[in-house]
Amino acid sequence: MKNIIIASTSTLHGGDYLEYLLPELKNHFKECKTVLFIPYSRPSGITHEEYTAKVSQAFAKIDIDVKGIHEYIDAGIAIKNAEGIFTGGGNTFLLVYQLYKNELITTLAETVKNGTPYLGTSAGSNICGLSMQNTNDMPIIYPPSFQTLGLIPFNINAHYLDPDTQSKHMGETRETRIKEFHAFNTIPVLGLREGSWLEVKGEKTFLRGTLTARLFKQNQTAIELESGSDLSGLK
Repeated sequence: MKNIIIASTSTLHGGDYLEYLLPELKNHFKECKTVLFIPYSRPSGITHEEYTAKVSQAFAKIDIDVKGIHEYIDAGIAIKNAEGIFTGGGNTFLLVYQLYKNELITTLAETVKNGTPYLGTSAGSNICGLSMQNTNDMPIIYPPSFQTLGLIPFNINAHYLDPDTQSKHMGETRETRIKEFHAFNTIPVLGLREGSWLEVKGEKTFLRGTLTARLFKQNQTAIELESGSDLSGLK
């Protein structure tokens, strides 16, 4: 049975890394002594070791150890044997590139679908959908495919921002970009605002957190979803 948290972000303004999610994570990973961390999304400024150390500090607050996937000789076996898995934020193009390069896409998807608890934030959430095509990241590297884990039957736009009516910026809004996606694609897109996340238990998916989310479907008006909304039938 799938057991997944798909969060828009790792850090809220004024809070520490993962702080707002720790009560949820304590329950989510309650059977885990150690969580496997996938740090593939960071292109610069922080090494895999440094990123893993940052995650370790957060998980130490709920008495869970963290091991980086880069510490293992065989990453595929590390995923299959993991008690729990966390994929952090960064650049989604790089993350997907690395997962394909290391031949981990299928292994990761199957392991999570079989019930291993999974947490994704930002880029780690973007890969939970059918494709990564609704990421906000720059295409700094080209993955062999945009197809991702398919843990949910729609796509995620993490860090979703509403148009600022007071701004003089004339560039495209997130809503405009998602509508452009829907000019060529039928996959629904959920805009996850900061502080919101999805809880996936088996075939049930619910919106959680302090904020609403915005749901986009091809040729339909976008709608607001309140925390607690059931997205189980969305496809």
